Amino acid sequence: MTLGVNEGDRIGIVGRNGDGKSTLLRLLSGRLTPDSGRVTMRRGVTVKMLDQSDTLDPGQTVSHAVVGNTPEHTWAGDPRVRDIIDGLLSGVPWEAVVGDLSGGQRRRVALASVLVGDHDVLFLDEPTNHLDIQGITWLAGHLRRRWAPNGGGFVVVTHDRWFLDAICTTTWEVHDRMVEPFEGGYAAYILQRVERDRMAAVTEAKRQNLMKKELAWLRRGPPARTTKAKFRVDAANALIADEPPVRDKVELMRMATSRLGNEVVDLVDVSVSYGDQKVLHDVTWLIKPGERSGILGVNGAGKSTLLKLVTGALAPTSGRVKRGKTIKVATLTQEPADLDAVADERVSDVIKSERTAYVAGGKEMTPSQLLERLGFKAAQLSNPVGKLSGGQKRRLQLLLILLNEPNVLVLDEPSNDLDTEMLAAMEDLLDSWPGTLLVVSHDRYLMERVTDQQFAILDGRLQHMPGGVDQYLDLLKEGPARPAQEAPEQPRKLDAQAAWEARKEIASIERKLAKMPAQIEEANQNIASHDQSDYLGLQEHVDSLKILQARQSELETRWLELTEQLEAAS
Repeated sequence: MTLGVNEGDRIGIVGRNGDGKSTLLRLLSGRLTPDSGRVTMRRGVTVKMLDQSDTLDPGQTVSHAVVGNTPEHTWAGDPRVRDIIDGLLSGVPWEAVVGDLSGGQRRRVALASVLVGDHDVLFLDEPTNHLDIQGITWLAGHLRRRWAPNGGGFVVVTHDRWFLDAICTTTWEVHDRMVEPFEGGYAAYILQRVERDRMAAVTEAKRQNLMKKELAWLRRGPPARTTKAKFRVDAANALIADEPPVRDKVELMRMATSRLGNEVVDLVDVSVSYGDQKVLHDVTWLIKPGERSGILGVNGAGKSTLLKLVTGALAPTSGRVKRGKTIKVATLTQEPADLDAVADERVSDVIKSERTAYVAGGKEMTPSQLLERLGFKAAQLSNPVGKLSGGQKRRLQLLLILLNEPNVLVLDEPSNDLDTEMLAAMEDLLDSWPGTLLVVSHDRYLMERVTDQQFAILDGRLQHMPGGVDQYLDLLKEGPARPAQEAPEQPRKLDAQAAWEARKEIASIERKLAKMPAQIEEANQNIASHDQSDYLGLQEHVDSLKILQARQSELETRWLELTEQLEAAS
């Protein structure tokens, strides 16, 4: 196998856990010597690697770990170094001892120490671990602008699919002791892999056909006559043109309502304080059956507190929490501690004790079939639970929860320990799950993939984000929200003439909003039907879609303003 990293390369490495991604990174960086063959590096090229494991000296200070003995006036005068420190270490004490930091803080210090150097090539092993969505977005921006387009280079191993799409121009897939290159980021890699698999299936079918024909010829006596197989390679968008939406929202809503009724959980004017510290302020959230919502927020914003209110694990300091009589809540926590009790039992015995059948996507499946769908091999079903890897335990934990048939599912960082292939399998399983789904995750791709709307906790308040993650990141850039003690602006009182004009404008807005779904659907169809290799044309369609979505959001905001004014005037 021959591979190379050239100047200007932006390479992402994907593959299943245990297939050798980190080993490949260590070989390329010179950390590991190959058993055969050779790794060469051009003279004068400088490289730096971020290990997946913690390699920091616990006795040094944060400042020494990042800038070493460089004088303060030197590093403080470098805009790039200041940006790295602001982007990664804003919440980390500069003179703290590394050994006193949390695991997440140490990881960010290690990443900062790699980035401050002026190296030609960076090798990054899971750099997004312990970063929130804001931190991951900052890192993507930093890597995009770190070098000139044809200068420098990096190779990154990550399970964060949004991050891969944001920064990589080439993707390497590690599988079966080989490395297969693909052009583009994660989305382009998936399209190419689907086409590769389709071609392989067609080729295999033709090979089997030829073998049958050859056998028939041999039986009849005449010499076999073969012709070269010919078939057309369809464009990637043709492969997905007839695919239905990932979720049938109408059917899932119907099923969720039949299981839950019309009441799930209502949080009304809820506040939570821990001593003198107020974490949540006057939160009102009426959760509906079949709702699929993601919760955004920086570390410590109160996301876990909000989830505990929903699950009933925490009572509010003030306000009211009302739960439907039929709800059955289950939580996939960040730590699979609930598997400790069955650590010595075989996987097959554990799942048999729960349920013998499960319906997914309208099809009845056995738990063993579900496990295979989630990446377990038949031989692994006889393994003790305690011997499973972290990712396998995570998948088994999710399956046991689903077999228990909850109707409200809370996922707290569900992507931990899962590779991209297993994340896709988990998302596929969740697509057919009929219930209310609440997700907290720093994995932006997963968040946008499995939820239909997002909320953010900002300054202790829950805010709906109709613009999704991008709107949330924009709000973070704007700085702190309005202080809690500041009174909200009151709607302007309207006289009779102004009220008439407001009603007229509302009617006009409603007509425009009624047309928006069809226009947005047409824009989505244009994207799906456009030549996927025509990046410029494709970007124009994407930009058109974004303009329509922004216009829809503006109209909805204006409609709310006008209706509030009319209500105040009545």
